[in-house]
Amino acid sequence: MQMIEVENLPGGSAAPLVRVGEVAIAEEAIAQEMQYHPSESVADAQLKAARALVVRELLSQRAQELGLPPVVDEQGVENDAAMTELLDRELKVPAPDESACKRFFEAHPQRFFEPVQLQVRHILLLAAPEDAQARDAQYHQGVELLEALTDTPERFTEFAQRYSACPSKNEGGELGWLTTGQTVPELDRALQHLPVGLHDRPLASRYGWHLVSIDKRVEAQPLPFEVVADKVRHTLYEQATRRALRHYLLALEETYGVEGLALDDNADGALMQ
Repeated sequence: MQMIEVENLPGGSAAPLVRVGEVAIAEEAIAQEMQYHPSESVADAQLKAARALVVRELLSQRAQELGLPPVVDEQGVENDAAMTELLDRELKVPAPDESACKRFFEAHPQRFFEPVQLQVRHILLLAAPEDAQARDAQYHQGVELLEALTDTPERFTEFAQRYSACPSKNEGGELGWLTTGQTVPELDRALQHLPVGLHDRPLASRYGWHLVSIDKRVEAQPLPFEVVADKVRHTLYEQATRRALRHYLLALEETYGVEGLALDDNADGALMQ
């Protein structure tokens, strides 16, 4: 979405004047909506909030024209059932056939793999990100513990019970079998690339430092089409729905007229989140 025009509103603040047909989107409404669109900058949050309100107003005007229930109630709360009724009536999205699903599967085999599985033990040395002194001290303790474990790996359970701040210490640090997404992102990314054995340096996360041992590793495996057919079909249907919704919203923009911003090729994002 791109802002087309910026107006100086009363009070000295610069804000876009946004209008859908004859309905103005108030600056206060955009400011209130911004809380639902966390972004890296205030300007980006403002754009996302304005787009969401424009899309909602376009759908409201279309529902009113068709004599359907309001998609937004008097308190400004979206009526999910009414929204679904409108879109079910307006959008015609055919289900993908078997041949389309197989073509997509063959073109994107990397999307349909059994993920890497890792049997992991760890020792968490607790240190908050903002506590530089504690992180430095815990890092050095981690290095010392790893040096000891290199010589006596059988002491991992003992060290986990003595030093780890993770509840897994009661099981000797065992986390069991992990796949992608089952631990904090920064640790998860590092684990995916580790070989079997004791890793030779502490790994950082938002919680502190992790001493990690990969006991077993099962590499990613391709899955046959029959196993993932439903997932492929859902992926293609969602893509088709996004395209249909995007064209529908752009057509509504053309029909009713929007001032102050232009819906772009991501117009569907406000409804597909």
